[in-house]
Amino acid sequence: MSNLPISSPYRSTPNEPVSDAERDQLSSRLNAAFTDGTIDADAYQLRLDQLFAAQRMGELVPVVEGLPPLQTYQSPAIVASVGGRPGELAEGRTGTNLTLVTVGAIAGVVLLIAILLVVLL
Repeated sequence: MSNLPISSPYRSTPNEPVSDAERDQLSSRLNAAFTDGTIDADAYQLRLDQLFAAQRMGELVPVVEGLPPLQTYQSPAIVASVGGRPGELAEGRTGTNLTLVTVGAIAGVVLLIAILLVVLL
């Protein structure tokens, strides 16, 4: 029995033909897993053989089982690295004009309220 979720295309559409794009993607994943040491040379060669021999998506189940999952999201720009080494301070981010206007407006309103309170009390 496969550990892949039923929503996986390899289980949900097992009779669909394998596309060239699918082969390229899985080949890249296998290369990365081998380079990272997730799979050894024998498993790598066996999975590559299975990948290029497969005609249907269901035949790819043994190829993808145990591979690290695909990242299906991108890191938000606000947390993306801008270079540097760990522990180094990054350059400060500059405010936009809208931010400066908003902060100025809020400061003006607070100052106006403070003046009115002093005058009325």
